[in-house]
Amino acid sequence: MHTLAEGAADPADPLCAAHLHCPPLAVATAADLAASALNPSLDSWDQAPAASALEAAVTRALAHAAGLADALVTSGGTESNQLALLLAREAHGGSVRLVCGANAHHSLPRAAWLLGLPDPVVVPAAGGTLDLAALDAALTALSGPLLVAATAGTTDAGLIDPLPEIAGLCTAHGARLHIDAAYGGGLLFSDRHREKLAGLEAAHTVGLDLHKLGWQPVAAGLLAVARPAELAVLHHRADYLNAADDTEAGFPDLLDRSLRTTRRPDILKIAVTLKTLGRTGLGALVDQVCSRAAEFAALVREHPGFELYDRPVISTVLFRPAGADDDTVAAVRRGLLYEGRAVLGRARLDGRLWLKVTLLNPHTRPDDLAQLLKLAEEGTRA
Repeated sequence: MHTLAEGAADPADPLCAAHLHCPPLAVATAADLAASALNPSLDSWDQAPAASALEAAVTRALAHAAGLADALVTSGGTESNQLALLLAREAHGGSVRLVCGANAHHSLPRAAWLLGLPDPVVVPAAGGTLDLAALDAALTALSGPLLVAATAGTTDAGLIDPLPEIAGLCTAHGARLHIDAAYGGGLLFSDRHREKLAGLEAAHTVGLDLHKLGWQPVAAGLLAVARPAELAVLHHRADYLNAADDTEAGFPDLLDRSLRTTRRPDILKIAVTLKTLGRTGLGALVDQVCSRAAEFAALVREHPGFELYDRPVISTVLFRPAGADDDTVAAVRRGLLYEGRAVLGRARLDGRLWLKVTLLNPHTRPDDLAQLLKLAEEGTRA
């Protein structure tokens, strides 16, 4: 344990702000430990009767919060995206064409490949969000069943595609809509920011990831669905897990709730967190990190030595040393990492490389932000 801790990046350190991994809440970590100690698997009801009932109730409540009907627990955004494509394929009789923006998560085209689907149609995403005119043109030109994948919270800049307009185009062209809200989905907890997710309720499927803006230990993903009947395609019969006579006797069949067989009761930590903090408490944490991102962006904007990409939409800020080339930007990031001074991310947008700060620690203070920028400045001079 000492070796792992000493050699780990600490997401609770304000100077560790590279990726979409949050410092988990103590109450969620404790619940996760309890789940590990009990070690049930949610592939049959007799192993986890309480956990299976809890999962059904909490997933449905979270799906309703997103404007959908039900949800499955997943290991994260990648599995959620793969499941969304699988459900779309089966709903259309065995084949569907993915249409996604150039800003889409890499797991979407990879899922199309894994599922034996045609090569995706990639729509331009100038400025980091999906281009509506290009999407309309693509949907007009294409034939056959189509699945449009939009993004609510890109991994590079935390940007949100124009969801209501995309939903309107999908309706007009008869296309199915999936929204990858692995990052931005947590905005649903916030009264101040949830309007940024307008249009989410129009999707057929929505991926959520509470080990980002939900402060859960990995893994805590969800796939919300508008039509629960579509989940029937996941059904599988294994006599030792869901024998027909057991099902007829009233034992719930859990094999149609996941592609996985053995799986942990990851819903426990989410349920305990919701019980302890409620939507209001989680919303306050969301508001805090979004405010800190806005404050950091203001520091960058006011500093003559740095260039700001744009105002943050969620809690990600992109910036770079003014006048620097991409090699210098990359060297600044690596230098701070090698020296153990700060962990910054990187993103390429508009043809240029940017330093990325993703703020997911609600306890980050204004002086931490100033220190982060100071370290970046010193790294530029090194």
